[in-house]
Amino acid sequence: MNQTLRQDADWIVRSAIARVMPGEAVRRALEGRSFGPGRLILVSAGKAGWSMGRTAWDCLGDKISEGIVITKHGQAEGPIGPLLVREAGHPVPDGGTFSATAEALELTQGLTAEDTVLFLLSGGGSALFESPLVPREELQDITRQLLACGADIVEMNTIRKRLSAVKGGRFARHCAPARVFAVVLSDIIGDPLDMIASGPAYPDTSTCADARRIVAQYGLKLSPQARELLDRETPKELDNVETRITGSVRELCGAAADVCRELGYEPVILTDCLDCEAREAGAFLASVARTHQDTERSLAFLAGGETVVHLTGQGLGGRNQELALSAARGIEGLRNTAVFSVGSDGTDGPTDAAGGWVDGDTARELREQGVDLFSVLKDNDAYHALEKSGGLIMTGGTGTNVNDVAVVLIRR
Repeated sequence: MNQTLRQDADWIVRSAIARVMPGEAVRRALEGRSFGPGRLILVSAGKAGWSMGRTAWDCLGDKISEGIVITKHGQAEGPIGPLLVREAGHPVPDGGTFSATAEALELTQGLTAEDTVLFLLSGGGSALFESPLVPREELQDITRQLLACGADIVEMNTIRKRLSAVKGGRFARHCAPARVFAVVLSDIIGDPLDMIASGPAYPDTSTCADARRIVAQYGLKLSPQARELLDRETPKELDNVETRITGSVRELCGAAADVCRELGYEPVILTDCLDCEAREAGAFLASVARTHQDTERSLAFLAGGETVVHLTGQGLGGRNQELALSAARGIEGLRNTAVFSVGSDGTDGPTDAAGGWVDGDTARELREQGVDLFSVLKDNDAYHALEKSGGLIMTGGTGTNVNDVAVVLIRR
């Protein structure tokens, strides 16, 4: 293992994520903001829900009448004043999701036109903020089907918002006639407000026809009740909502590029719209590394976005780990070259790793340990292979979520 490259990678990961934390963005959104004479109810939901809620409380204090913070299991960092703090399941909603969302709906029930709901929303909200219109077990099963078939986040949310009492603008309609001021941390390429966390407070642009097409394309198994819900149109207009979007993968790529430059690399942002199979992305980045092996300069190539994994096995891993391991064969033998990929929220798939790291020695080292990369990838077991090679990137929960960034490092 190239320790210098690994140290650089770890520093890039931690420093770039630190620069896109949501706290300052929430603070800017609230600066100088007044909320009228009525009650102010705080609802913060998503993987960054705790940090966004904490900042809002620091800024507003007892101006907040009541509130609830809902985040992923293990990511709440303690109490926040008198606010309710709840943890729930992700990527599959669980009992914590449903009970916490029910509390949020109760807090925002029966409001008047003088009241305001401060709605802080971040990635992961689709699973963490949910009140299903189908039996919970079926919603969980449909979510697992969508995850397993390789559907992208927009396709997943098109289905989920039609099976929900809070998604697709329905939460904002529930809050009416109160005003909703939404501060949104984007985790979807292009920042489509109706798709981030399935758009609880934004008019839905997807249609019933879109939902039916996705079901047919992936052969999803739905009950007659769920199929009937697909034909119920979601709100297309909302007149009680103001939205401020903050944070995105573009900012994450820019922050990572700045850190690379500080370390002596010449950064090139290839894209902030990466949207393909994780294995394809890994192979592509390896080809970029091969193309530039004759360079006399230290280079860093960055790609931000969110890849998908098509499950073909029963192993353990995540899209960032699979991307990195898929690059290992392509960069085998290349000097002072590494590829790494991380999720900005600090968790990659159902694992405790944020992502994965490989260098020109990884494929050989694993082969010497009897690990066949083709078989590992077929079984979607990148976690255990990277664990053997020392290639897991561990950050713990970060408190933010603005997609992923993958980086090729070439040190000269």
